[in-house]
Amino acid sequence: MTKGNSTKITDELYRYMLDHNPPLDPVQRGLVATTYEKFPDVAGMQSAEEQGPLLAFLVRLTGARHIVEVGTFTGFSTLSMAQALPPDGVIIACDVSEEWTAYGREAWKAAGVADRIDLRIAPALDTLRAMPQEPHIDMAYVDADKESQIAYWEELVPRLRPGGLIVTDNTLFHGSVLDESATGSAAGVRAYNEHVAADTRMESVLLAISDGLTLSRKR
Repeated sequence: MTKGNSTKITDELYRYMLDHNPPLDPVQRGLVATTYEKFPDVAGMQSAEEQGPLLAFLVRLTGARHIVEVGTFTGFSTLSMAQALPPDGVIIACDVSEEWTAYGREAWKAAGVADRIDLRIAPALDTLRAMPQEPHIDMAYVDADKESQIAYWEELVPRLRPGGLIVTDNTLFHGSVLDESATGSAAGVRAYNEHVAADTRMESVLLAISDGLTLSRKR
């Protein structure tokens, strides 16, 4: 195996990258700061700063109008995608916490995109299974409990339109995907990665962005 790039992402290089990406707007920046202030112990569940502009880019690239998000937390990723949607677009955002998503609701309203976000407080599998069976989803973002990811995938793929995109976060899971004896969430991510790679309905690439990001396109 030949490793094509040995660039190490130092703090300085990370800042350089952020400085050369689209900047977060004041509402996005405020939501990121509030998340770290209010929930310091679990703020790592928030999508990385560079993923906001990337998700918005993918929404525009795919021309998405109907998005499903599995795992909303405080709503930074939801906000980023909603801002990239056309006015008649919609995100169905799935989460189980009223407390976390309340901060998202405030930010979505402040950004003027609350009407594009349909927040469903319920187990995500229940929400997904209640959706129409036919292919109608343009894009999905999966960033929730890792042990259920295969189940989410199996509900999303049949409902995804041809050419539609599933974006999955944390697919390197802090490097623990290398541990063959992994348990819990790490084992869930390992199993998910194998499942995704073997699914001939989709074409997928796993990228070393943040904690690992997998892009999967329906054939």
